[in-house]
Amino acid sequence: MENALPRLLTDSEIRTRLRNLRGWTHRGRFIVKSYHFKDFVEGMRFLNAVARIAEGYQHHPDIKVRYSTVTLSIQTHSEGGVTTWDVELAKRIEGATSQSRKK
Repeated sequence: MENALPRLLTDSEIRTRLRNLRGWTHRGRFIVKSYHFKDFVEGMRFLNAVARIAEGYQHHPDIKVRYSTVTLSIQTHSEGGVTTWDVELAKRIEGATSQSRKK
């Protein structure tokens, strides 16, 4: 991640960047996606993978767990909205989770 804080993206920029991120939506000041699993344990495995990605990137999503559904909401808190950092984190999560679901 670059050192300087990124600028907020416009609504149009967010829509354009989310076109390549299946299932992600723009809600208020966040980008959001819910993942559905067969059970709680599978959801927690996914969440542990997300935690490793987020910690490695030093950018962390807000997380809501409801039994077998995990919802991630991402924003750059210091900027109060969606920046390139958030889209990059979503891409990293998608890349890692698509690989793990193929196994």
